[in-house]
Amino acid sequence: MGETLRRARVCILGATGSIGRQALDVCAKHAARLEVVGLAAGCAVDELTRDARAFGVRDLALADDSPDARARMEALGEGCACEFGANAVAELAERVAADIVVVAIVGAAAIAPTLAALKTGARVALANKECLVAAGSLVAAAASPGQLIPVDSEHSAIFQCLQAGHPSELRHIWLTCSGGPFRGYSREALAKVSAEDALRHPTWSMGPKITIDSADLMNKGLEVIEATWLFNVDARRVKVLIHPQSLVHSMVEFEDGATIAQLGAPDMRGAIQYAMSYPERWEAPAPAPDWREKGPLTFDAPDLETFRCLALAMEAAHVGGTMPAAMNAANEMANAAFRAGRIRMTEIDEVVEVVMDATSPATVESLEQILEVDARARRAAEACVEELAR
Repeated sequence: MGETLRRARVCILGATGSIGRQALDVCAKHAARLEVVGLAAGCAVDELTRDARAFGVRDLALADDSPDARARMEALGEGCACEFGANAVAELAERVAADIVVVAIVGAAAIAPTLAALKTGARVALANKECLVAAGSLVAAAASPGQLIPVDSEHSAIFQCLQAGHPSELRHIWLTCSGGPFRGYSREALAKVSAEDALRHPTWSMGPKITIDSADLMNKGLEVIEATWLFNVDARRVKVLIHPQSLVHSMVEFEDGATIAQLGAPDMRGAIQYAMSYPERWEAPAPAPDWREKGPLTFDAPDLETFRCLALAMEAAHVGGTMPAAMNAANEMANAAFRAGRIRMTEIDEVVEVVMDATSPATVESLEQILEVDARARRAAEACVEELAR
């Protein structure tokens, strides 16, 4: 009788969000290979308890430390170990001895849990942009070679394409972008859109913050910065390419002129699964496209005059240091203000620009420094939002 292979132990941080749910789908599909041993969420108690029961998970974390959240989690019984509060998610990443930690938390709140997961030696399947944007040098320094695997569809595509050559042979990264629901809009038209309009993305199903970032192209700016840290390249070698069909997930151009592209269905489960299965390829988690039925694939340059968030993020990438952290914090605040109806979409980049202009960038030295920059930028952004909302 052959030896039974041990399943890889998986911990999912941000389990109740869009990426977390799809990561659980992958784990369910490949239950013979993957065992879910830890789950963390922000405040979605009902969803967390449901998933804990479904996957038999005993180690949990909830950022919400309210008496109500604690009382509702008690329904899982004494056999479950659930920690609560701001540090609980990072502590879970260290506690469960996972082989793979999926970081699907939105925002700068992912920085400490990502660093904690890397410290354990686990593979980190990173779906969060902001921790690399705000603290890329710290994360890069903490990661061993091959330990950090991207989950973003674009960065997963780049990661796969780079296997066709040596990193030293890289000329350009072509980072594709659907253009969002407002592709072709003028600045004046963009000023009139509502959050409800912006939350209807034409090709991808994502959480609300990321969907708004995709609508104003800030998401692509964050991905430019992310790519510089993941692939150790200068931001000037990362080119943004509008591709409305969302079938070419990104491309890599080598020195000899060869351009390698990764294509697939616009379904995040493929990238999530590859981050877990690498270097193997498992049965597809979603139907593959029939390329005979696909129409023309089109490409265009982004409109940086209308979608100024992308231009500002690219500027932050060139400045470096703590500037991306300030830019990211300002965007998180402005994005939330737009979703709440406090400002217009075109005022998101106004808030970001005001905060960047007030920031004196410094070399990144510590997590504490980044958190202070983040907090200071958030205060400045909120003051700017209040001024615009009057």
